[in-house]
Amino acid sequence: MAIIYRAIEEKDNQELASLIRTVLREFKIDKPGTVYTDPTTDYLSKVFEVPQSAYWIAEENGNIIGGCGIFPTTGLPEGCVELVKLYTAAAARGKGVGKMLMQKSISSAQQFGYNEIYLESFPELSTAIGMYEKAGFKKLSAPLGQSGHFACNVWMLLVL
Repeated sequence: MAIIYRAIEEKDNQELASLIRTVLREFKIDKPGTVYTDPTTDYLSKVFEVPQSAYWIAEENGNIIGGCGIFPTTGLPEGCVELVKLYTAAAARGKGVGKMLMQKSISSAQQFGYNEIYLESFPELSTAIGMYEKAGFKKLSAPLGQSGHFACNVWMLLVL
């Protein structure tokens, strides 16, 4: 069956939260200061009701295999949005799912009129960082905005 890409729905909350926490445990970054302990991880469909935000789900055979979105994080410069919560299930990696989710999120940012996209990550997620770099993201020396995810230590910016 083909992979379906669609907007997040309330019915996705539990399965998506489980996927996100599984990936963070897999890479041993399941710690305070990440989305692992962020209470909003359990109700992301509600979080992405905020105007100028979007969250995309990748679904295969009725199962969520990935997700990614954009969110107007507090404290970001004017015209800048954050690329957030890009996670793919282990079995879905290497198939272009993460890249497609990222591209859909970038397209959403462009449609909303943003001119920069910021993200936070970890060195442990080297494959994702490589994907971001190929998409044109450049590393920053310090964080932007107030995501609350103080454990992240890789910061990147894409100028659209």
